[in-house]
Amino acid sequence: MCFSATASFATAAVAGAIGVAAVARADNARDLPLASIPLFFAMQQLAEGALWLTLPVAPESAVSSWSTHTYLIFALVFWPVFAPLAALLIEPQQTRRHLIGACLAFGIAVAAYFLWLVVLLPHSASIAGGFIRYETGSEAPFVAGGFYLLATTFGLLLSSHRAVVLLGLIVLAGYVTTLYFYANAFISVWCFFAAAASVVIIVHFEWARARRRAAALAP
Repeated sequence: MCFSATASFATAAVAGAIGVAAVARADNARDLPLASIPLFFAMQQLAEGALWLTLPVAPESAVSSWSTHTYLIFALVFWPVFAPLAALLIEPQQTRRHLIGACLAFGIAVAAYFLWLVVLLPHSASIAGGFIRYETGSEAPFVAGGFYLLATTFGLLLSSHRAVVLLGLIVLAGYVTTLYFYANAFISVWCFFAAAASVVIIVHFEWARARRRAAALAP
């Protein structure tokens, strides 16, 4: 399998359109973070699309540097906090809220660590074997990877909303598959699949709309 600028831009377009539709269907302010997840994935994929175009011709350019920095901030800092936060804000069950809140705490901790890596240590991106490989100047310890997985995946799996759990399952499956087959380009490949999987979010809002319609028609 080989990814490209076309794949990144196409994924960004689809995710962006889904995000706009989801935001339009959001019923209240607490729904907006979940609804906007595809929009943020679209921004991240645009940054990687820019890298596919600039790395072969100007790897040291400001555009390459900015795009690398943007992508890593999304992948390593933004998602460990935003994913569990979005699940937490729409969760009605108190016990699940506590568990998702714990995932959010782990996410904040690992995001702070990765922010330190990205901001203070050298980082780079290069095309290798049909993928973009990101380097952050230091290999993350195993515990950081565990915290990252807890925050980005289990924060979704603990939700009482079926579509959010489905998203978590797809993201977890993508995590395992990518780690096994594409370990050298893990950040790029996993985020690509996660971006594609985020279209599931529109299902959540369609189901919510259907429930509201059924409630309105009920005697």
